[in-house]
Order: sequence, then structure tokens, then C-alpha cells
Amino acid sequence: MWMYLGLLTALFLGLHNLCKKHAVQGNEVFPVLFGTIFSGFLLLLPFFIGSRFYPEYTMQIGFHIDTISWATHGFIFIKSMIMATSWVLAYQALKHLPITIVTPIRSAGPFFTFIGAILIYQENPNFLQWIGFFLIIFSVVLYSKIGKKEGINFKRNKWIFAIIGATFLGASSGLYDKFLIQNLTLNPQTLQFWFCTYTTLILLGILLVTWFPNAQKRKEFKWRWTIIAVGILLQAADYFYFKALQDPEALIMLLSAIKRSQILIAVVIGGLVFKEKNKRKKLVPLLGIMMGVFLILYS
Repeated sequence: MWMYLGLLTALFLGLHNLCKKHAVQGNEVFPVLFGTIFSGFLLLLPFFIGSRFYPEYTMQIGFHIDTISWATHGFIFIKSMIMATSWVLAYQALKHLPITIVTPIRSAGPFFTFIGAILIYQENPNFLQWIGFFLIIFSVVLYSKIGKKEGINFKRNKWIFAIIGATFLGASSGLYDKFLIQNLTLNPQTLQFWFCTYTTLILLGILLVTWFPNAQKRKEFKWRWTIIAVGILLQAADYFYFKALQDPEALIMLLSAIKRSQILIAVVIGGLVFKEKNKRKKLVPLLGIMMGVFLILYS
């Protein structure tokens, strides 16, 4: 069951990435990012209020937000710091790079998760899983060659380093999620609500320093409906992902790989919508990544 939940996560993440590209294209990154997280917070707020005043009803529908200790709040705040940094880097990179370059690099995330799963959780990979992960990494290298044809030098372009940093932090957060869900026994909606709350406050602090004092940046911001769509799709993806992690048999390294199947939506549909270059050539490493994911699932 947890694998099917992982596939649902991938579906919503793929749609989330398309909307995110539209939201940040030619736009101010920080207010867009804040708008998406705040949208998620507003989506979950009624469940929080309902959990305080109508606990029996929220428990009945399966969306009760539990009361948690201050120590648990601290653990969730750490996750918020990790992901806020990752998203700031990723959104900046997405603003300056084609989605068909950004998404495949992000697909290297399972490799970092794979190593962490072995070292931290002692998950035992088999031969096919090793082949699958290295096939994903090799395919990402092929994308770097194609990227140079679009004027993107992977050694000198700072946005490439930004997306690599965002990928590493995102993988770290994925490993941390397993600890939060299984060790602290948090339910998905409780983790989502407090994560959105703390991330909203962190991003608001960034905006107060970098965006609100700058009149020119405020004028450059464009409101788009996809800002709200990104927030809603992200919460849907996170909910199914956390539900999958609640299964004691769920392997974080396989879930991370399954999530990468979102690349099919981002590269194929995104390439057509945003009319990016070298789409046919990008299909070759795309197939490599999909084969890597298949080997992991097959194994």
C-alpha cells in the first residue's frame, strides 16, 4: 500500500512542479515561496481549529491535529529550517534554469537518501537497487551535457550549485521525516500544520529583511493563481508521502525513488508547456532515470 501512496505523491509533485515553474517565471521568488507555504497553512488551519473545538469530528474524518510537546515542536522547527533553506535555493534556481534541467538534477535526491538510509536506518539494498540508483546519477550527468547546449555551464553557473544544495537538503529532510513520523509517531496532518506554521514565520522574516523594504522588488511581484495551486498540491503530496511513511515496512530509499517518477510529468508536459529546447535529446537521460526507478521498484 505504501508504494501506491508513493505514486500518488509523485503525481501531485509533478503537477506541483509545473505550477511552480509558472509561478516563479519572471517573478520575485521570496513572495512566491511565502505565498505557496501560506496557502498550505490556510488550507490546514480549519482542521487545527476544528481539532480544538470539535475533536471528535476531526478524529472521525481522520484529520485531527494532535497536541504535541515543546520538544516535538523543536524537532519540527528543525525540519522547517532545513526545508526553508532548500526551497529558497530551489526556487532561485528554477527562476533562472529550464525546468527540464532543474527537475533531473533534483532526481539525484534519492541517491543521497539511499546513502542515508543505509547509514542511519540500516536499510539493506540489493544488487538491482544499486544499479538503479547509479543509473539515475549517470542520467543526471547526461543532462549536464545537454544543459551546456542551452548556455548553461554546470561548473560556473551558480544556480546549478544552488539546485544541488537544495537537492541535498531536501534528501536530508526526507530522512528526517522518517524519524518524525515513525519515532515521534506524528500523524501527517499534525506534522504538516506545524511545519507550515514555522516555515511561514521563517519566510516572513526573510521577506521583512529582503523584500518589503525594497519598493522596486515589490513592484516586480506578480500575483498568479498558480501560487495557491502550488501550496495545495504540495500539501496533497506531503499528506500521501507521510501516510506512506506511517507503514513500518516502508523503505525511505524506495519511497524517495518512487517520488522521482514525477519527472515524467515535469519533463514531457513541462517541456511542451514552457517550449524549452532540446526536448528530444532530454528523453534519453529521462529514460535512464525511469529505468533506474523501475529497477528499484522491480527489485
